[in-house]
Amino acid sequence: MGSGARGKFCREGFQDMLPKMAEKLGGEGLIKELCNGFDLLMDKDKGMITFESLKYNSSLLGLQDLRDDELMSMLKEGDYDGDDALNQMEFCVLMFRLSPELMTESKALLDQVLQQEFGSN
Repeated sequence: MGSGARGKFCREGFQDMLPKMAEKLGGEGLIKELCNGFDLLMDKDKGMITFESLKYNSSLLGLQDLRDDELMSMLKEGDYDGDDALNQMEFCVLMFRLSPELMTESKALLDQVLQQEFGSN
């Protein structure tokens, strides 16, 4: 995947709900919901989110107004192995990357644990 695709997905109007979901559902519940979201968007035959499955299923999430180039940018943003599709891991990583608040909270928790574990006594 070319690095030019990264960061081009338009995030205007994006409301980050992942932190609220994490707070309400806990870690396991959040992962389960992400898996449910993946299952909703994936091509059932291929077991991956493809451009076609994203275009077809995105209306279920209220994304019916996205243009083809925006949908393709969404795929490219998370496609680490360059197969023009998202497997479940790529999808989950993308959802976390698109949630700056959740990433900041996660880093703060990690820093706190590392400080407790390896900090000066």
